Amino acid sequence: MVDIQLQNYIEQMHGAGFTDSHIKRALHEAGWARDQISHVFGDAVIHIDNLKKYFGNVKAVDGVSFMVERGEIFGFLGPNGAGKTTTIRCMMDFLRADNGSIRIAGKDSRQDSILLKDKIGYLPGAVKLYDKWTGYEHINFARRFTERKDNADQLAQRLTLDLTKKTKELSSGNRQKLGLVLALMFDPEVLILDEPTLALDPLLQNQVYDLLEEASQRGTTVFMSSHNLPEVERVCDRVAIIKKGKIVAVDEIKSLQGKRMYTVRVFFEGEKPTQHELEKVGALEIQPMDNGYILKIKGDINVFVKVISHYKVHNLNISLASLEEIFLEFYQE
Repeated sequence: MVDIQLQNYIEQMHGAGFTDSHIKRALHEAGWARDQISHVFGDAVIHIDNLKKYFGNVKAVDGVSFMVERGEIFGFLGPNGAGKTTTIRCMMDFLRADNGSIRIAGKDSRQDSILLKDKIGYLPGAVKLYDKWTGYEHINFARRFTERKDNADQLAQRLTLDLTKKTKELSSGNRQKLGLVLALMFDPEVLILDEPTLALDPLLQNQVYDLLEEASQRGTTVFMSSHNLPEVERVCDRVAIIKKGKIVAVDEIKSLQGKRMYTVRVFFEGEKPTQHELEKVGALEIQPMDNGYILKIKGDINVFVKVISHYKVHNLNISLASLEEIFLEFYQE
């Protein structure tokens, strides 16, 4: 892994909107050796710098920069319409960026597009399949493009996928499973997955997480988009958060967990804590009710629970705030 101090600084600068050239110049002026700087930027398997993609007046991706290391599971998190899929399509060279650069496995994503397709396992957000083909026919078709061995049958077994059925007969969940098999079957150097657990039940979601963690342990770099905060927390090492086409944060998961938001409804029998007591332990947007409160808690919920434990609680409901609420609280413009 690259030097953590330097990596964190680069990601903070990326999050603030600075391009690689600005960051390299600042590091050089701060006294970092050129070989150290080159090592950090060269170590990234995925390296995106100042990526922009506009559709008319719509800035779908507006100056996105980040790096992903070898063997890392990197989450790309944001609400629908934030720019996740557009970024991924640019990475795959399905869309041509208006500005910026994308390098994957040391290759330019545009100039070396064909070569990179052999190194990348890709899952689109909406899996497109041939309705009249079975799962086996899709897999055999993919096998024609490489001489590498594959583990498609083992993957299908782990995902409980029947490969003999035509895809027009498959549910959305089973189509997603086939897409995952096709992405993972050749043990690629890089995985680029757009919403990998879409339409899967919780048991199969956990199976997918296990597969991604196993791939990471073998050295595969995993880049996955999601709008599911618990999913990203469960499987990713780091996460970039995108909002309205811009990166608003690049964090380690531990740091992201500190930004948790909870919605709390609590009612008491008799005396209740004062609003001031609740504010001291991070309570926000406190709405007094008869014998209780509706409020939000930022960060560690246990401190709040300890305070209210000194009172006789009649009813308590705690739920995770939505991803959109977390964005509104932590990443307001």
